[in-house]
Amino acid sequence: MSELHKFLFEGLPVRGMIVRLTDAWREVQARRQEEAWPWPVVEMLGEMAAAGTLMQSNIKFNGALIMQIFGEGPVKVAVAEVQHDLSLRVTAKVIGDVDANARLPDLVNVNGRGRCAITLDPKEKAPGQQAYQGVVPLNGAGGEKQQRMSDVLEHYMRQSEQLDTRLVLAADANVAAGILIQRLPADGEGNLAKAAGDLEDQLEHFNRIATLTASLTRGELLELDVETILRRLYWEEKLLRFEPQTPRFACTCSRERVAGMIRGLGREEADSILAERKEIEVGCDFCGLKYRFDAVDAARIFLASTDQPPVSSSVQ
Repeated sequence: MSELHKFLFEGLPVRGMIVRLTDAWREVQARRQEEAWPWPVVEMLGEMAAAGTLMQSNIKFNGALIMQIFGEGPVKVAVAEVQHDLSLRVTAKVIGDVDANARLPDLVNVNGRGRCAITLDPKEKAPGQQAYQGVVPLNGAGGEKQQRMSDVLEHYMRQSEQLDTRLVLAADANVAAGILIQRLPADGEGNLAKAAGDLEDQLEHFNRIATLTASLTRGELLELDVETILRRLYWEEKLLRFEPQTPRFACTCSRERVAGMIRGLGREEADSILAERKEIEVGCDFCGLKYRFDAVDAARIFLASTDQPPVSSSVQ
């Protein structure tokens, strides 16, 4: 079962969390209707799913965290979306061949113009409220192409939250996993009352724990259970543990949302598709469901009274 564990280092200004996506990650891949993603894309999407889950659990936010990687390469866009209850979905648009040994720059940053966007989309928006989005390049400070997803996201968190962060990610076809360690701000956490010293001392504590975290290998992160990992890394530290959470796969697509998309196309475009194909078929890239609308359904969509939902057609 997929699991996420959050913890604090007692008396130190450091918090952490670790996630292992198992059944949730395998269902993401099983839902894909087209041919399976190439292995390097699977690895990238798994790391995005793990990272998105960690980042969502790290904030108090009632809405969706949407991570998008886009640029130039065979992967035109990759998306991981995690809701506040840790339900998640993942997809990617791949065009062209992917080399078996391709890394992040080869997939989405061939010409150095790749970007990572993190969007926080509130579940219930107040009037005039917009989703918040932060964007960082897939290049390092010196312009070099970053080779790992963790480097990109550490940069994002330092820039957006202004907190030192260490992130380790790994994924294969069965498990997507990650561990995140972050230095807490000087105020605002109860256990910080025990933390002595100035900023230099706090940084020293964080750097020591970050170094321990970075020693975790890809194989260990994928193969070992949470308890074993925490014991091996932090056996000299006292951890304050919280109740684990259970991430899961879930898709937010619906017939009503698809109807809204068709309404956005306009009546003329919808009629043109119906004349050519007899029905409008829209497939969800995340879960594989296909929504079909015939001429009667389309007419209902464009009725002046919009409080009557479309009915009758099948969902496959």
